Amino acid sequence: MLEKWQNLLEEMFDQMVEWRRHMHQYPELSFQEVETPKMIASILEGFGIDVRKNVGGRGIVATIKGGKPGKTIAFRADFDALPIQDEKDVPYKSKVDGIMHACGHDGHTATLLGVAKVLNDHRESLAGNIVLIHQHAEELSPGGAIAMIEDGCLDGVDYIFGTHLTTSAPTGMYLYRSGHTMGAADAFEIKVQGKGGHGSSPHQTIDAVAIGSQIVNQLQYIVSRRVDPQKSAVLSVGSFHAGKASNVIADTAVLTGTVRTFDKDVRKEIEAELKHIVKGVCDAFHASAEVIYKNGYPSVNNHEKETDVFKQVMKDEQIVEMTPIMGSEDFAYYLEEKPGTFFFTGAQNAEIGADAPHHHPMFDFDERAMLFAGKSFLKLAFHYMLEQTENKVEEIVVNNH
Repeated sequence: MLEKWQNLLEEMFDQMVEWRRHMHQYPELSFQEVETPKMIASILEGFGIDVRKNVGGRGIVATIKGGKPGKTIAFRADFDALPIQDEKDVPYKSKVDGIMHACGHDGHTATLLGVAKVLNDHRESLAGNIVLIHQHAEELSPGGAIAMIEDGCLDGVDYIFGTHLTTSAPTGMYLYRSGHTMGAADAFEIKVQGKGGHGSSPHQTIDAVAIGSQIVNQLQYIVSRRVDPQKSAVLSVGSFHAGKASNVIADTAVLTGTVRTFDKDVRKEIEAELKHIVKGVCDAFHASAEVIYKNGYPSVNNHEKETDVFKQVMKDEQIVEMTPIMGSEDFAYYLEEKPGTFFFTGAQNAEIGADAPHHHPMFDFDERAMLFAGKSFLKLAFHYMLEQTENKVEEIVVNNH
């Protein structure tokens, strides 16, 4: 049966490519998706699948009801694009100025649509249900996942799985990890208020540029001197804006940056230390500051049992245990609610120009990777819906230890 499913997915490859390329030509930004969810819903309804629209705002949730009782498995794909100019010279280049799919979300969506068709055509043989979560706004905090969860997208779900196409690994390879796999992502803005004046009379001013520079320097000591060296953290100042003229001492400076962590206590510690340092530096130089600190997505923390199940069903494939990365993903919210795992599917192929990094104007991926991503979902569905009882799933997990 599994081999039949995989063969049917391969037969759908040209259709999956067509869907993907259409979305690539007509990308939509986070929280501004209008036509993309309409397209997804229309395709799923055409398959005869029950569809909920406008879930959590712009999300789509479809349910395939199996012919026998069993578990409910959810698969998730995101469909938003990025504010980047597409610089590729390909027939399916973005037609929307300044917006492109530079992270593979169009491929995630096309993959899950293909999987939906295969599983729905065999729904009578499924022992349980399949929930297809097509999520909006993954790229922009607060993200679409949390709103979709609040709107019931996980109601009745027992396990959830997701994958991300990646050009950091060759097509055909899968990257997995149990536990903390991707970082929590926080953002901060620091507005320093000093006193401006003439560049020739610094003694009459409170120099916001000099104070902001001290803050940047002192923040670097948080990770190196305040965080346990056995725990990971990143603090980066990404922008510094102050002044407009060479002979004027600026009265204000605005700094923005990001903090990435895995450990919840480290996350809280860095926020507290940042605010403490900013206040201390400004007090020392008779300035004041406003700090806006925003907690973004939590760390992607894959569940051990479900990751072991993934390893078991993918044992005949090229799977590699990855090291944690500091990139973020709002799939983390699903894993805070339900057991599951999030893995990466290789999509790199330098021979066809599919090797640029994510969020790059030349980004593209090997479209064959959609078949590998789709087959991993089919294997997971087969494992839970046909091949194994719940007791055998537990047995596999125990034996792997």
